[in-house]
Amino acid sequence: MTNVRVAGVGMIPFTKPGQSEDWDVMAEKAIRLALADAGIDYSLIQQAYAGYVYGDSTAGQSALYRVGITGIPIVNVNNNCSTGSTALYLARQMVEMGAADCVLAVGFEQMVPGALGMIFNDRKRTLDLALNRQEEIQGIDEQAPFAAQQFGGGGLDHQARYGTSDEAFAMISVKARKHAANNPLALFRDPLTVEEVLASKHLYGPITRFQACPPTCGAAAAVLVSPAFAAKHNLDAGVEIVAQAMTTDFASSFDGASMMQVIGYDMSKDAARQVYESAGIGPSDVDVVELHDCFTPNELITYEALGLCAEGGAERYIRDGGNTYGGTHVTNPSGGLLSKGHPLGATGLAQCYELTHQLRGTADKRQVEGARHALQHNLGLGGACVVTLYGKVA
Repeated sequence: MTNVRVAGVGMIPFTKPGQSEDWDVMAEKAIRLALADAGIDYSLIQQAYAGYVYGDSTAGQSALYRVGITGIPIVNVNNNCSTGSTALYLARQMVEMGAADCVLAVGFEQMVPGALGMIFNDRKRTLDLALNRQEEIQGIDEQAPFAAQQFGGGGLDHQARYGTSDEAFAMISVKARKHAANNPLALFRDPLTVEEVLASKHLYGPITRFQACPPTCGAAAAVLVSPAFAAKHNLDAGVEIVAQAMTTDFASSFDGASMMQVIGYDMSKDAARQVYESAGIGPSDVDVVELHDCFTPNELITYEALGLCAEGGAERYIRDGGNTYGGTHVTNPSGGLLSKGHPLGATGLAQCYELTHQLRGTADKRQVEGARHALQHNLGLGGACVVTLYGKVA
């Protein structure tokens, strides 16, 4: 096994649905940016993993062929909201085990306006376990978006357990916009107040409109290489993947009466445990985090799942400023999904893009001073969770 280096990253600005270029054009641009950042030609890529959710089979080939047609293996990946980090996970495995020395991961999505819904309505749903458990725990609200019901239910669960205030969730949106103000690639950069967040349209539980990530279109990519490849080609690959874990649902996700578990708390907690144990460090050693804030309750719950604060301690963590600059960890310095939006296939690789720049010291006004360890969390219902720890090469 060999440590895997991040040689290059690329990302295009995310845009509202209907305002983007075609999915293959977006993917091409992100790939070319990653290759240029790495300082290599596409001819050196030995394998590629293409992540997307809303697209036909072999869309990855169509996107990559715009950059080069070289006969390499191209694998198409669809794992709901964790698709981009799943592509990264597979690429990392290939380099780590020595099956390839230079692998590309790309994620892209061209989405439609409005809340996420089921695409195929003529067959059995893939989320039946989660949706049936949700119905048993809290019922179904036909007027609320299904994802808002699930993550809003997780928020209600946390409130029932720990007395968490609505204001604590709203403060996450305020923080997201404050961070996004320094990110030219984020779609929503205007500041918000707690009052504005709470006054926006109510969706479900503690969630209001400004506490839900919007659908956006975009693409991001990363080039992963072995240390030997980096040395041979004189690449400046100073960021490495220290540890990475992928989990799916546990029996506990559906056995109890907890919406926090239905939306992936156990997946996140166990993936983080594996990563910390593999790396030999703990949450206190992490400087900066990009985590899956599709809705504010998921960010708040994930603080505890990742061990950034104690279980039940998320509200105090937020109010003490532990989740921002000057605090214990800087969470979502990019502005997160709440400010960038969530092009499903691209999100995981956009997180990789941000954290790579943080560890390089090239994040401009978003820079976390002295960052040496960066943690990535990407979650998809259905379910899959990928947690990745990056570090600066000594």
